[in-house]
Amino acid sequence: MSAGNGVLLKLDGVTKVFYTDELETHALSNINLEIRENEYLAIAGPSGCGKSTLLSILGLLDTPTEGSYTLAGRAVASLSGGQRAAVRNQQVGFIFQAFNLIGDLTVYENVELPLTYRRVPGNERRDRVCAALERVGMEHRTKHYPSQLSGGQQQRVAVARAIAGRPVILLADEPTGNLDSKNGELVMELLSELHRDGATVCVVTHDPRYAENAERTVHLFDGEIVKEENGRGARLLEEHGFSIGHK
Repeated sequence: MSAGNGVLLKLDGVTKVFYTDELETHALSNINLEIRENEYLAIAGPSGCGKSTLLSILGLLDTPTEGSYTLAGRAVASLSGGQRAAVRNQQVGFIFQAFNLIGDLTVYENVELPLTYRRVPGNERRDRVCAALERVGMEHRTKHYPSQLSGGQQQRVAVARAIAGRPVILLADEPTGNLDSKNGELVMELLSELHRDGATVCVVTHDPRYAENAERTVHLFDGEIVKEENGRGARLLEEHGFSIGHK
């Protein structure tokens, strides 16, 4: 959580253009961004400003039209499709607005599924799933199905699924978008707790209240970074003797 932490993700001159028929839509323009290990970053801005596109590139769900992306010291452009999928599965934890839980799987099975794809041994899989569900306070709901849970509970299961894989970074795309204010605050506090425990967290939000939880907020407008500022998370760290020094 100090300035000495190494750069985990780095974007240099990233531009994203979507082509439809004869129309060009410039979603991102010349994005230069670094995210350090154990940092809590918020990406803020109005709807349609490019926040989700940026998160998709960071999560290897999409590729830039121009520019370079380095993740944990590896140039993403040099990876094959299979290598990208492996990095995405093993190093990135996703938390989506729509939860994306599988309806005919139990809570336990939803959290376990990505570990099964990674061929994590059964005993280790069980330990990770139980630990993740306990971490988010959902260990008593292992046999329930998503339809039997509230929205806030479903999002907690989605967080458990993400952290069970022990990713190098958690990417959350409007994780409170389908929640009421109380459950939204609980989920954002959970992300803050995970960050305090050492996780690197990047959250996309249009809500300034939630962006304030982060150490640093990057503001997007029309696909460009227009401002960066330290948030309450940075001030709290500085009060406890950590130094914050971002580029």
